[in-house]
Amino acid sequence: MTCVHLLLTLVFAVSLGTPVEIQRPRGVPLTKKQFYVENKPFTCLDGSRTISFDRVNDDYCDCKDGSDEPGTAACPNGSFHCTNAGYRPMFIPSSRINDGICDCCDTTDEYNSGAKCENTCKELGRKEREVLQKMAEITKEGFLLKQHLIEEAKKGQQEKQSKVTDMQGNKKQLDEKVEVLRTVKETAEQPEKEAKERHLKAWEEQKAAIRLEKDKAKMAEAFLELDDNADGFVSVSELQSHAELDADADGTLTETEAQGLMGGAEQVDTSTFESVWPNIKDKYHSESQPEEPAPVETPPDEVKEPVVDNDSEPYPEDDISEEEDEEDEDDYHEDDDKAPPTIKTPEKNHEDEEAMPSYDADTQALIDAAQKARDDFEEAEKALREMDDQIRYIYRLCPFNRVSQKPKYGGSETNLGTWGSWSGPENNKYLLMKYDHGTGCWQGPNRSTTVKLTCGKETVVTSTSEPSRCEYLIEFTTPAVCQEPANTDLSPHDHEEL
Repeated sequence: MTCVHLLLTLVFAVSLGTPVEIQRPRGVPLTKKQFYVENKPFTCLDGSRTISFDRVNDDYCDCKDGSDEPGTAACPNGSFHCTNAGYRPMFIPSSRINDGICDCCDTTDEYNSGAKCENTCKELGRKEREVLQKMAEITKEGFLLKQHLIEEAKKGQQEKQSKVTDMQGNKKQLDEKVEVLRTVKETAEQPEKEAKERHLKAWEEQKAAIRLEKDKAKMAEAFLELDDNADGFVSVSELQSHAELDADADGTLTETEAQGLMGGAEQVDTSTFESVWPNIKDKYHSESQPEEPAPVETPPDEVKEPVVDNDSEPYPEDDISEEEDEEDEDDYHEDDDKAPPTIKTPEKNHEDEEAMPSYDADTQALIDAAQKARDDFEEAEKALREMDDQIRYIYRLCPFNRVSQKPKYGGSETNLGTWGSWSGPENNKYLLMKYDHGTGCWQGPNRSTTVKLTCGKETVVTSTSEPSRCEYLIEFTTPAVCQEPANTDLSPHDHEEL
């Protein structure tokens, strides 16, 4: 096939409106024009050989890379450049040149096939520009939204940082307050302790004096009972009348044993009896009081039958379950864990006939002052713990799933409970969410969380706290719980009735 050099003339509209003709072989892009200079030898773009320029686009493949045939289908690895003025330039495989199918929108790939191709570059360019224009508008709006989000994030970060800074400042003040209140508490508890000890000592002395007086009265009564002949003396024989004083438990108080109890004397008067009384008072039974029968021990497995009268039904037995006993025991231990209450009248000692008297006004005032100092200290310490939690931890609430806590500065996440149920009041149970069965506390119960919902314009956690050990409270505002407000507008008819 005899081929000629095919030159493509491109006309570009420049800013001055002057057409500029740029000549280059068909299928060569502008970026490679400098390698194709007419009337000069052509070097294959891979550098493999140099040929005369008239062998470019002669429909015979001379270069291994196919660069000598950019406008024909001679080289199997060649490529054809579609200029596509008004649209996007593109490359197609050289095998598609003059194959009867229009691949380039400017029809330049079918210059010698006879195919009837229509230049659609202008229309394609218009549609693409419309798409690009829409994309540009979307991109611009998206960029503005991005900038807005960045500003909002910066603002939120600054607010959080400001809040953390404020909390750290408040925490420092609370630290100082707690230490001050600790000192106040300890200062108040010292005179309280001393006053209580004085009160207790005085009461112990008073009880000792009462016991001594009672003992003296019993001793005098016993002397009169033992002095059968009322001669003012208690003799050995008179003492022998009380067999319960027998030392060797043989049922008989011998003369020798009685004389031993009396310190070797044959008889004693009231003053000497004072030294005898300690030897016998623990076993002595007063004649004025009936002797109590010795208690009979009942085996643990033996069930006592109720007393049945011939003409009546048995009395019903009291049913005291072990659960009640356990509850009482639990209550006892719970009371032990509580802080000492402010008591005006201490608990009665069953060994004494009279209870400890009330504290005097000065002592009670010291107790009240110490209790107030304890309450103030505990309240401040609780506030400090809650603030410290807010600074140190991140709380994550996933509604109807779980609540967790994670240290802000590294560490594993702790499960504070999984979704359990709605637990609000009867009139609106959807105000409280209960999350149970969280990670167990050290030597304590499993963690649990109550989420309190309140009406608000934003969905946000407003506060977190730990009111009790391992029991957390999260306050959560959301428009989801807002109720329709009551209609306060009155109709004309309502006004008439009013």
